[in-house]
Amino acid sequence: MGTMYHNPVLLQESVKGLAIKEDGVYVDVTFGGGGHSKEILKYLGSNGKLFAFDQDEDALDNTINDERFTLINENFRYITQFLKFYGIRKVDAILADFGVSSHQFDKAERGFSTRFDADLDMRMSQRNAISANDVVNDYTYDDLRRVLFQYGDLRNANAMAKTILEQRELAPIRTTDRLKEVLRQFLPKGREHKILAQIYQAIRIEVNQEIQVIKEFLGQTPDLLDEGGRLSIISYHSLEDRLVKRFIRAGQFEGEPEKDFYGNIDVPFKKVGPLIVPSKGEIALNNRARSAKLRIAERI
Repeated sequence: MGTMYHNPVLLQESVKGLAIKEDGVYVDVTFGGGGHSKEILKYLGSNGKLFAFDQDEDALDNTINDERFTLINENFRYITQFLKFYGIRKVDAILADFGVSSHQFDKAERGFSTRFDADLDMRMSQRNAISANDVVNDYTYDDLRRVLFQYGDLRNANAMAKTILEQRELAPIRTTDRLKEVLRQFLPKGREHKILAQIYQAIRIEVNQEIQVIKEFLGQTPDLLDEGGRLSIISYHSLEDRLVKRFIRAGQFEGEPEKDFYGNIDVPFKKVGPLIVPSKGEIALNNRARSAKLRIAERI
């Protein structure tokens, strides 16, 4: 029996953005509970293929018994390598939902949620080299400050990093409750949950190298997608969305694309339609959808 996951976000909109052909080859790089994959399979004929990626071992419980479907228990940063293993060099569309699954937040021992006391972990895969415990107890002041400011947008990043270093000298910070206790002075009444969420987000992004993974993944998509192939990508915070928006517009993450003699720029994608956000109805049914942004692009 599969592990319980919440409803997939922007399900119909993101799958529609793939412009599915019955005999095409598709990739869902963030399988989770399998909601998006199950929807994609509805549109595939007997010769269609769907590959899905998920580095979380728990996601294997949700695998789909369908000969058209293959679940790969790996980080999607390795998308090209593992598709080649299955003889796939070009695909028709790729779907990505960058959100942390509700299951991971709800499983207390994973250490993702501010609601539970647990060991500082936050690894999306237990094979990850570092955990939240390593970040909090081993990182230098400069690295802690960078993580909290860059990935959490925390104005008090300097003071928070200093406090963590001082307190861990007295005793290691091993649990989520201990981390809250150490940083309590930075959690003003009425805003404590928001600030804690930013702290946890920052550490989680660092532990799982989320920004680097997204860059590596996006950088492979122009070569993987056939001409006319689609990208359908759901982001949840501004760091992710800026990367996606910029890559679709410019084909790179920094600087400006080079222009030819006539001023034309050579970019791999064109935007398809406007930015899509969840309806009020979807947010009412699924609160985690509130910050989701869907961008669709087509390979030129």
